[in-house]
Amino acid sequence: MANLKEIRNRIASVSSTMQITSAMKMVSAAKLKKAQDAITAMRPYSQKLTELLQNLSATLEGNTGGAFADQRPVNKILVVAITSNRGLCGAFNANVIKQVKLVQDAFPGKTVDVFAIGKKGNDALKKTSTVTANESQVFDALTFENVAHIAEELMQQFVAGEYDRIELVYNHFKNAGTQVVLTEQFLPLAPIAATGTKEDAAATDYIFEPSKEEIVLSLIPLSLKTQLYKAVRDSFASEHGARMTAMHKATDNATDLRNQLKLTYNKARQAAITNEILEIVGGANALKS
Repeated sequence: MANLKEIRNRIASVSSTMQITSAMKMVSAAKLKKAQDAITAMRPYSQKLTELLQNLSATLEGNTGGAFADQRPVNKILVVAITSNRGLCGAFNANVIKQVKLVQDAFPGKTVDVFAIGKKGNDALKKTSTVTANESQVFDALTFENVAHIAEELMQQFVAGEYDRIELVYNHFKNAGTQVVLTEQFLPLAPIAATGTKEDAAATDYIFEPSKEEIVLSLIPLSLKTQLYKAVRDSFASEHGARMTAMHKATDNATDLRNQLKLTYNKARQAAITNEILEIVGGANALKS
């Protein structure tokens, strides 16, 4: 059994760790509230923009997606891996890295590169894959303008023919304790499935200025930027939810370990006191005899 000094040192170390994890939990909880409000407020706008694009496209003939809807043979794929810059958030980053490798395995014999958004994903994936860029600084100032700059770069690479397909891999925020890893096709635009017939979509007669085609072509870049911004926002909220949950469990485990160490310390201390009493009694009996 360890001596009393070693047990006291372990108790102090566990208590210090418990204070750190508890503080990180509270910080993540405060940041999660702000991030959750942001993604919750954004989702209706994103859904309405997609719905408007679908309704307009359903009334048009042929391919109206322009260069962004160019369906060509898939030889070069770019996977946008959205992770975090910091760890201590459970399996948050590991799940994204694992999903990226599954996407790579789904295209055998093809060139699959990685575009990293987040330091953790960049550090892990550059060991086994070709990482073309790392935009981890976007989390320092997470605004639509900064994310739109990244979306424009991705769109330019697709239009220039550098890649035939671009996929997004990120954690979707479901609630504070649950994050779901999603893989979304960013480019080319997937064929838009109308919710009804062309007659249903055109049941309301609107006058469009400019033309429907021009409106759709101007909405597509905005829709792509919004899609990427929503994915980054989703991942940001998921990160704080995962870290809050991980730090909560770590604090509980540290509390249990500290209690066990205190019990062990008390037992060892009681045993030491008992031995001292036995030695005193034995010495007294020896003097008497």
